[in-house]
Amino acid sequence: MNGKTKKKDKSEMRSGYTTGACATATTKAALLALITGEAQMESTIYLPVGKFATFVMESCTVEENVAEAGTIKDAGDDPDATHGALIQSTVSWSETPGITLDGGIGVGRVTKEGLPVPVGEAAINPVPRKMILETAAEVLQNHNISRGIMIIISVPDGEKMAEKTLNKRLGIIGGISILGTRGTVIPFSSSAYMASIVQAVSVAKASECEHVVITTGGRSEKYAMQQYPELPEEAFIEMGDFVGFTLKQCKKQGIKKVSLVGMMGKFSKVAHGVMMVHSKSAPVDFDFLANVAVAAGVKDEKLIDEIKQANTASQVGDLMAENGVDDFFTILCENCCLSGLKEIGGGISIETSLYTMKGALLGKAGKHDGENESNWNR
Repeated sequence: MNGKTKKKDKSEMRSGYTTGACATATTKAALLALITGEAQMESTIYLPVGKFATFVMESCTVEENVAEAGTIKDAGDDPDATHGALIQSTVSWSETPGITLDGGIGVGRVTKEGLPVPVGEAAINPVPRKMILETAAEVLQNHNISRGIMIIISVPDGEKMAEKTLNKRLGIIGGISILGTRGTVIPFSSSAYMASIVQAVSVAKASECEHVVITTGGRSEKYAMQQYPELPEEAFIEMGDFVGFTLKQCKKQGIKKVSLVGMMGKFSKVAHGVMMVHSKSAPVDFDFLANVAVAAGVKDEKLIDEIKQANTASQVGDLMAENGVDDFFTILCENCCLSGLKEIGGGISIETSLYTMKGALLGKAGKHDGENESNWNR
């Protein structure tokens, strides 16, 4: 043994369960405990993905008018902020007919428009809400019970866990969201990240942001916030590698102006028309960067060869900066704007700002639909 941990193949990775599935399972366990007077240490539910799953309860207590059950969320091999969270459901008899559902400690509350849950309600998304209510209704029907019940979903460490999520930015205060459309978590799933982008654009739109800033990560977002201090927090969206997807969402939801802020590595790909900029999806094209350098006025063949032989796009950026080829960065930004407009078929204004890792602005340019020249004063 060499002491190294073998990286798992994606096909070997273990799926987990969503917070919504956990909340549904604990609700069923607590409700059955309330009806029967006996603690339920297992709970089997039907998932939206089309299969049954059995959850082991961490605890289950029952009194005359109230029962509580909790399970530990297992996110499988997904790097989930809520992995290991205790998801609890407290079910009690109610004088109000029907089933009432709300969030307790550690479940956030919605404070901004644009989310799939109305302002003022607990952040329990539509699919988990439907799962919980339908499962509870089925249990009541099976036991011929017509009394009203109150269900409270809680996550004791939810407020602390929410600090690792975008909830505060989205206007979800006080804890995590109860999420999940499938019931299961797919390891390293792109769909979850893309869903968060859609939600972030929706919140920006509902907050009347006509101009949004999309960044590739936390560092570029920090620089973007310094560049656009007049914009509210809701206007800043981390798109990760999903450049094309985010631009399409912005257009779809009626955003008028989009500013891209990032660094050489990913934006050299965007400039060349690559809209999914993960390191594995497309390598940097150094011949393309050499052509940009020529367009910026570089005539030194040795410098052109250095660009073609470079290891990283950042290295090319350093070469251009050291040689005072400022137009290289402007042209690269213009190409990013044109690539974005081409990807979405026009219809919005796009501008691009390019930064070094340490926060120095290398270049910027903007383009309107159909425009061929930079609208920045150079």
